[in-house]
Amino acid sequence: MVITAIDTNEISLPSLQPDEWPDIVPQFDFYIKSDFCFPVKATINSEIVGIGAVIVHHEVAWLAHIIVHPDYRRRGIGQEITQTLVDIAKTKHCSTIYLIATELGEPVYKKAGFLVETEYLVHKNVTKKEWIISGNVHPYTDNYREQIVALDRDISGENRMVHLEEYFVSGMVYRNGDMIDGYYLPTLGEGLVIAKSEIAGIELLKLHLTHNERVIVPKENSVARKFLQETGFGEVKRIKRMRLGNERKVQFANIYNRISGSIG
Repeated sequence: MVITAIDTNEISLPSLQPDEWPDIVPQFDFYIKSDFCFPVKATINSEIVGIGAVIVHHEVAWLAHIIVHPDYRRRGIGQEITQTLVDIAKTKHCSTIYLIATELGEPVYKKAGFLVETEYLVHKNVTKKEWIISGNVHPYTDNYREQIVALDRDISGENRMVHLEEYFVSGMVYRNGDMIDGYYLPTLGEGLVIAKSEIAGIELLKLHLTHNERVIVPKENSVARKFLQETGFGEVKRIKRMRLGNERKVQFANIYNRISGSIG
């Protein structure tokens, strides 16, 4: 088996597409074109049997879309892809490496030294309601940029603007006077909602729910969990966020909807 970089968007991925996942082809096209992403493929006799990618946000990395063809599982391929991605992240001077683990992948990542950092609670098939959105919610303008950058860094523990900033144009903010208490990026992943106040978080979450039937919150966010329970949105399942390397100060209670499985 050989593991090499994916340097073309002409590779064939349909045979690796997990049934329950969104289409992976656009995601790998993004990885290939982005200079902060490093996708790899594992091949046996010129056949692609596994793939994965690492996304680098300065000193933080995320491992993403680690997939092994069903016919080649239980041969250590996932372990080798994971280690290759970890090694790439370390060459980029990343001191913290994250990933979101499936049940199938969790044992592999534990063998590589990853620890469970928290759990996300997945709520889906959310009943739509006619939410009245607060007048404090406004479309993004460049005047809000610096506050959003500072807010995101404070809550996520990362400097990830290289990845997020292109999604600001379609974003919404919760404004408290001249201060930004929260923001919502509907076109980024599953619709990121970050807020430093409870009211901002809930109002932006309501905005998300006007167009979506799925919400994923960290277990530490008791405010969002209580809101979902009171409105009849039951917990569906739990998924694990894992970490290798330095622990960072992440304020999970201020995340009202995660980005996606590939970057938290």
